[in-house]
Amino acid sequence: MKKNLPPESLTHKFEERSSSKEIVSFIVEVRAGAYSIEAANPRHEHEWRVWQGGRLPKGRILIPGVITHHTITVEHPRLIADRIIRYAKLVGPENVIAGTDCGFAQADVIERVPAPVMWVKFQALVEGAALASKELF
Repeated sequence: MKKNLPPESLTHKFEERSSSKEIVSFIVEVRAGAYSIEAANPRHEHEWRVWQGGRLPKGRILIPGVITHHTITVEHPRLIADRIIRYAKLVGPENVIAGTDCGFAQADVIERVPAPVMWVKFQALVEGAALASKELF
């Protein structure tokens, strides 16, 4: 099922269902061009360690979530920059794209983060990414 999928045709988004090391082993088997992961969610933020030791295949991109939908607290741009830099040091700055945890998943009956707060979080992401870029490049 995972075989013969060109990397450019697939971005794989997942939620943790087993150990972090098992998940990373699975992720790197998938021939996706990029891997989007929850990384700002307090339940997952510690998992950056699983990327130590060059576990990201060459030519692949890691998209760690650096802002989360789990809280309405707006992340400080410095915290966002630190999250980006942490991953950049592990897999190379050219292999990191800052993202969101789950893209602020909403449903008709569930509003996790009000829209105005989402936009402020996105602005903080832009500011944090600018800080990280200054330090990395």
